[in-house]
Amino acid sequence: MTIVFDGYDLVVYGSTVPTLMAYEPWGLDSAEAGFIGSFALVGMLIGSMTVGLITDRFGRRRIMLWSIAWFSTCMLLTTLAPNEYVFGALRFLTGIGLGGVVPTCVALTIEFAPKSRRNLANAVMFSGYSVGGVGAAVSAMALLPEVDFRVLYAVGALPLITLLPIAYRYLPESVSYLARTGQEDLAADTARRYGLVYSDIVTTDQPADAAGQPQSSIRQLLSPRWRRSTVLFAAANFCGLLLVYGLNTWLPQIMRTAGFALGSSLAFLLVLNLGAIVGAISASHIADRVGVQKVVIASFSIAFVAIFLISLNLPAGVLFLLVAVAGFGSVGTQILVGGFCATHYPQHLTATALASSLGVGRIGAICGPILGGMIASWMLGYQVNFYVFATVAVLGALVAASVPRQTGAAASTSDIVKPAVRVDAELVRDEQ
Repeated sequence: MTIVFDGYDLVVYGSTVPTLMAYEPWGLDSAEAGFIGSFALVGMLIGSMTVGLITDRFGRRRIMLWSIAWFSTCMLLTTLAPNEYVFGALRFLTGIGLGGVVPTCVALTIEFAPKSRRNLANAVMFSGYSVGGVGAAVSAMALLPEVDFRVLYAVGALPLITLLPIAYRYLPESVSYLARTGQEDLAADTARRYGLVYSDIVTTDQPADAAGQPQSSIRQLLSPRWRRSTVLFAAANFCGLLLVYGLNTWLPQIMRTAGFALGSSLAFLLVLNLGAIVGAISASHIADRVGVQKVVIASFSIAFVAIFLISLNLPAGVLFLLVAVAGFGSVGTQILVGGFCATHYPQHLTATALASSLGVGRIGAICGPILGGMIASWMLGYQVNFYVFATVAVLGALVAASVPRQTGAAASTSDIVKPAVRVDAELVRDEQ
């Protein structure tokens, strides 16, 4: 549910771009709208990088609660923005809170999911982003003709009074964090209550520094063993997030430029996110069986084909189908990249690896809206947007193919499921 509102709060801007550009008191042009769209993503970059630095100290539960409270409050304040400058500043502040959500959600989901279904569990959780995107598109289609655009931003503040109290009551702390901070009894109890295999999550072979203290997660990620993977995952996130936010921000306006009415243009945004939900969950099921890396490469390649074909003058029905496929290849692929990263590293590195790679990848997210706005302002034709996005998809496939295979503690899910099952069987025999 947190990711649902994360998706809503980000996609709602793309849903309101046509209305904002038509709002005479602010007088926004395409380039200005693109820059404002990037403000939330700059905030997300800062939020993601900050989480990567502090997660070892404060734990994932507290970061999640703080993030929910932060972005909900900022969304509420956005409804009161008197001008485009305050509006843009509040979008930036909202992004800081949203930046802490995704890496924390992915890390917790991967940790608490069964090993044989980690990619599927992550995709089901992360599909909430597209559910939120669908909600933003449907809300805009239903409400914008009748109400002020500010009402749509008010909806994004609902977690403050609905989700936050529930999360405070029920959200558990990370087992690996509890163990790492000397709370072994509580960590073991949490693992037992949620049916987890404690030894699968908590390892004792973490590298130490010269003083014998456990080496920080950041230093481990930049060590020779993990450095190449860390750089490549940042690049994969760059490509994936550029596609996600470029399309979600500009697709309605691009389709309006192509001659579609406002309602039909918003319907394309709806279909984009529906395609992401169905495609990502289906592909993640396959990823748990054949390996997530192969599926990520294939998904980026599918995005290239679909996005390129959208640029052609095709019938509306075919375009809607291609947009749905592009949704899987962009938003859906980014979901798979998150699962790929999370299962590539040992459990104690997962949160920091996700936060750092997503943080660097947010540069791509920032570039997406800006790039779309620049292309629109240069009057190069709406097709150029799709040519650029298709090229980024090809680069994403090449980067994903370059990630080295996991070994040792970072063995793939398919490699470690059977040993885990044997451990469980031995424990049962011991108890008997």
